[in-house]
Amino acid sequence: MIKVGIVDDHAIVRSGLKQFFSEQVDLRVVGEAASGREAIDLVRTTELDVLVMDLSMPGQSGIDALGMIRAKAPDVGILILSGYPEEHYAMNLIRQGASGYLNKECEPMEIVNAIRTIALGRRTIALGRRYISPAVAELLASQLNRKEGGAPHEQLSEREFQVFLKLAKGETAGDIAKALSLSVKTVSTYRTRLMEKMNLASNSDLTYYALKNKLID
Repeated sequence: MIKVGIVDDHAIVRSGLKQFFSEQVDLRVVGEAASGREAIDLVRTTELDVLVMDLSMPGQSGIDALGMIRAKAPDVGILILSGYPEEHYAMNLIRQGASGYLNKECEPMEIVNAIRTIALGRRTIALGRRYISPAVAELLASQLNRKEGGAPHEQLSEREFQVFLKLAKGETAGDIAKALSLSVKTVSTYRTRLMEKMNLASNSDLTYYALKNKLID
């Protein structure tokens, strides 16, 4: 049996996924969480093969939780199931350790197939632990064909990307420091670095960029 955890802040989404997974003979839902922080607790206390996780959640988001989950449970597969289209987040999150990325508009069986692929990859090292959907494969191909690097935000490190999104949403350095367990000085250093990489001058520039690229609502 493939042991699955579901992380989404909407109870109806968790319930729907749990019901659909229960109809598959090889899947068993062993835990649920409604936030990034609860997801971290879930992987710490529950034996999982694959975690199916949303990105946009109150408090600690899936993006914030990804690195910590990967550090605490490196063998757990992480499938991101998000309302954001693949081109907005997929490449960045796969580089940061996600095992796959699907849009919530995908067919339900594609989620099941992704879980099976990722779980099989955990047991067969040669296959890796990634599920590359056709949409993500297209993004990979377009990046390979591009002479220059990807979009500016794709050049950011995991932590820089987290800080960038929080600044773009209008959070203060103090708020970000508290949420990410960093000092305010460290947050300011990340801000300076990401501003240089993205060639932007102010927080309002960050917000405009994030809205334009549909990275925030």
